[in-house]
Amino acid sequence: MRHGEAFLAHLAVERGLSENTIQAYRRDLADLAVFLTDRGIGDPGDVNRSDLQDYLYQTHRRGLSAATRARRLAAIKGYFGFLLDEGIRRDDPTELIDGPRLQRPLPDVLNVEEVTALLQAPPRTIIGLRDRAMLETMYACGLRVSELIALTVDQVRLDLGLVRVIGKGLKERIVPLGGLAAAAIEEYLARTRGTLTGHGAEKHLFLNQRGKPLTRQGFWKILKAYAAEGGITKEVTPHTLRHSFATHLLSNGADLRAVQEMLGHADVSTTQIYTHLTTGHLREVYDRSHPRARLTIKAKRGG
Repeated sequence: MRHGEAFLAHLAVERGLSENTIQAYRRDLADLAVFLTDRGIGDPGDVNRSDLQDYLYQTHRRGLSAATRARRLAAIKGYFGFLLDEGIRRDDPTELIDGPRLQRPLPDVLNVEEVTALLQAPPRTIIGLRDRAMLETMYACGLRVSELIALTVDQVRLDLGLVRVIGKGLKERIVPLGGLAAAAIEEYLARTRGTLTGHGAEKHLFLNQRGKPLTRQGFWKILKAYAAEGGITKEVTPHTLRHSFATHLLSNGADLRAVQEMLGHADVSTTQIYTHLTTGHLREVYDRSHPRARLTIKAKRGG
């Protein structure tokens, strides 16, 4: 697509999107370009809404999933929005095009007992102290795995109980650090990290045995091993602790907007998925707190 590389460069530089997302958008635009070329359309200025609707209908007939089609549309909307902003087009042909409805699955979460078993699984060895600090930090702050492994020493303020997190799009947020997590990090720094850094030049907080930052795959293997060690039979991924963090906060009365801020969600609707997981707790709170509910419970018990 003409101006496609300029659009992708804009996504990388101005919006800070990941390389994986940019490569996916590149493939999406290339697929659209093939469709338009078959129609004899080579200039993005000649594309109209009907062309794009026909393309999206074709992707549906090809059997692409709703999630893939939604991403295709996001790439196309972003591209034509960019052309409009740059003055290359005078209108946006995607303006009235809606994407497929996505059914967002409820995330798997661990209960408090399972989280406790996981966090207690690492042994009190050099590597075990590092692993415990990582798991405690991830659960205490609700971090994405990419945010955890990217943490630097100076992003963690043990004296203030805070972590400065660099999230998606290089957006910063401040997240409280619980006392147990802070203690685990402090012990890791005192007893383990110095043995991994060698000359101490590495700025990242959590290091592998070669003194280098951990990878996502490396952390995933560590997590799975401790989940098995803790007797957890559920499928546990790095995101499971993030989901559990949000669910447990909301279950215990945390404000939805505060949880949104701590998770780094741009839109509160993303955070609202966790409210579906806490309805049982809300029912208990209602029954315990509402005067009419209490009367109903007494009546059922014959009181």
